[in-house]
Amino acid sequence: MSCTNSGRMKTQEFDFDLPSELIAQYPAQQRASSRLLYLDGIRNRLLDEQFVDVECHVEPGDVMVFNDTRVIKARLFGKKESGGKVEVMVERVLDDHHVLAVIRASHAPKPGGKLLLEECIPVAVVSRDASFYTLYFAHDLPVYMLLDQYGHLPLPPYIGRKAGSSDDARYQTVYARHPGAVAAPTAGLHFDDALLDRLRAKGIEMAYVTLHVGAGTFQPVRVDNITDHVMHCERYTIPVETVRAIEKAKARGGRIMAVGTTTLRALEASAAQHSDRLTAGYGETDIFITPGFRFRVVERLLTNFHLPRSTLLMLVSAFGGVEEIRQAYRHAIAGNYRFFSYGDAMLIEKKS
Repeated sequence: MSCTNSGRMKTQEFDFDLPSELIAQYPAQQRASSRLLYLDGIRNRLLDEQFVDVECHVEPGDVMVFNDTRVIKARLFGKKESGGKVEVMVERVLDDHHVLAVIRASHAPKPGGKLLLEECIPVAVVSRDASFYTLYFAHDLPVYMLLDQYGHLPLPPYIGRKAGSSDDARYQTVYARHPGAVAAPTAGLHFDDALLDRLRAKGIEMAYVTLHVGAGTFQPVRVDNITDHVMHCERYTIPVETVRAIEKAKARGGRIMAVGTTTLRALEASAAQHSDRLTAGYGETDIFITPGFRFRVVERLLTNFHLPRSTLLMLVSAFGGVEEIRQAYRHAIAGNYRFFSYGDAMLIEKKS
């Protein structure tokens, strides 16, 4: 059953059974060698393709917008003063010495408590707000340098292995520039430099936003009614050059493709907050895109396959159609597509 009124939609409508063997544990051998499922909403069809076929779905004058955030080594291990083990997952770097983080421990540390991470980083617990802690890193080096030197790459929880040296490159887009994400904008992982060069040579314009992906992207929706869900907040930046590129493309009849749900979130959040006008600048967004949402900027979405009961599955359902996405996911499962961060890709052409 298709439903477009998110006020009546239940979380269970976005649930599905996925065989565990379809959850990709490693990336494809080559970045651009993944498969691509094309959902053509205009012609109401599904096509099984290869990722490089994305070139066939863009024309000179179109704009592809990428999220150029860079994943930080956000996971740290250590001990409390009592000797109990802790795992710290940095959600956001606040300044050179303060972070917002999630802590896993047998007994939650209290404000005023002390931690020692990676055997060399003294940390003070400043405060706690719900599941997030504000921590002070009492070290001469700034936080970003400490994370880069001692931290561990935060692979998603559904990848059942520790990060290896190859993940340092493969769980990062080739165009990553601005550090701050704790999860990769995974649609972009499929692009290599050769494919990007071919797209430029075809006359496709490249533009960028920065949205630092938070760990909340992996959290399932746990309420019955989707409108009761509270989104996590993420920081984004939209450069002036990106706004100009999009405005010029739309004026000449070009189309806008968002590479990844994070890119779409940044663009649509800005337009929604500024009376339908895309605006350059910095911001934070907790926008929750569900069926019935009116898209103002993006006409095509390139994305990976998403977790059951997740806000991202609700987002792509809003973009591509609830029943259409259900059919596409059934098709992908039957066709043994690889799911989630290191999995295959999906290109969604919006109906109108």
